[in-house]
Amino acid sequence: QVQLVESGGGLVTSGGSLKLSCAASRTISHVHTMNWYRQAPGKRRELVATINREGSAAYPDSSLKDRFTITGDSSKPTVFLQMNDLRPEDTAVYYCNIEAGYWGDQHWGQGTQVTVSS
Repeated sequence: QVQLVESGGGLVTSGGSLKLSCAASRTISHVHTMNWYRQAPGKRRELVATINREGSAAYPDSSLKDRFTITGDSSKPTVFLQMNDLRPEDTAVYYCNIEAGYWGDQHWGQGTQVTVSS
């Protein structure tokens, strides 16, 4: 069983920055995408950023593109999320996710709390 270990969350004031990291406990074959999701209290989990094995990134919410940057290495695999100009509405638990294999297996991290104070 692959484990994804996240780090880098914490408490930051509005306008601050954090960098989240996620590393797998072992290599994963046939990685399709590496993703960051977040879930705020009382809200559904949402996709924040995704990067494919070729390194092409996408941000479903275009308003995050100017503040968040996803990078990663599918060969390890590791994935990072650099978050700048953080706002109170960015407060959530952030989850790392890797989709891999013929069947599109989903691997999830345990989540890391990001809290932005105003």
